[in-house]
Amino acid sequence: MIDTLSRRTAAIVFALSIAAIVPAHAQPPSDAGRDTGSVRLQLDRDLDDGIPSVGDIFVGTLRGFQHLPTRSNFELLGIGAAAALATHPADSETSRALANSIALHEPFEAGAFVGGTPFQLGAAIATYGLGRAFNNSRIARAGADLIQAQLIAETLTMGIKQATRRARPEGSGYSFPSGHTAVSFASATVLQHHFGWKIGIPAYAVAAWVGTSRIQTKRHYLSDVAFGAALGTVAGRSITVNRRHGVSLGLAPVNGGGAVVFGIRQ
Repeated sequence: MIDTLSRRTAAIVFALSIAAIVPAHAQPPSDAGRDTGSVRLQLDRDLDDGIPSVGDIFVGTLRGFQHLPTRSNFELLGIGAAAALATHPADSETSRALANSIALHEPFEAGAFVGGTPFQLGAAIATYGLGRAFNNSRIARAGADLIQAQLIAETLTMGIKQATRRARPEGSGYSFPSGHTAVSFASATVLQHHFGWKIGIPAYAVAAWVGTSRIQTKRHYLSDVAFGAALGTVAGRSITVNRRHGVSLGLAPVNGGGAVVFGIRQ
């Protein structure tokens, strides 16, 4: 029987993980205010038509990093950072409560596998491969985006882990942020973008379950999961929502010559 504290803690963790990705459904602004007086250097190739090649996937991953610095992404990371700071005082208590509940061991046991890079990246590659094999551009594009989002999420996670070097609850490796959570939320964001909320809601629920499992197995703290959810969402958005709303670079005429214009698009 799950004790009251453990049940309450699990519900809080689940709710916080879901709340961290609520802004993911926000639509990008229109291009109505685009400056037509400048010559814009095209940094992106539209991959929305046809089946992306393997080379497109690697190039798209690099361009995904270019799309990270947007106002909406900074806002999401701010929400994740605030959630991490707010939940930090309860890290030890939450970890202890979930880990000590024997009844939760079995329900969350598979989280390490489902949220792991081998499963997530393997499923993404399989999706892309099936799309190409059956000449289904929609499935192939979704698989390509999943691969790119996961690579970005993994890279960001590893970079922050090396910078913070926070020990895991059980003492091994680096804890902040949760890589399993970040990758799972990146995948959920891509799936929601391609297939809508009928697929997005279950995908986010699975991502939240993965995050909770990382606390239950004492691999991460609550604050690790809270920020990991935001980080993964940002990674997914950099490949989907922000594909045409990242860094812009262009040439604009000015008196006596020209100027290089650099900006961050929302």
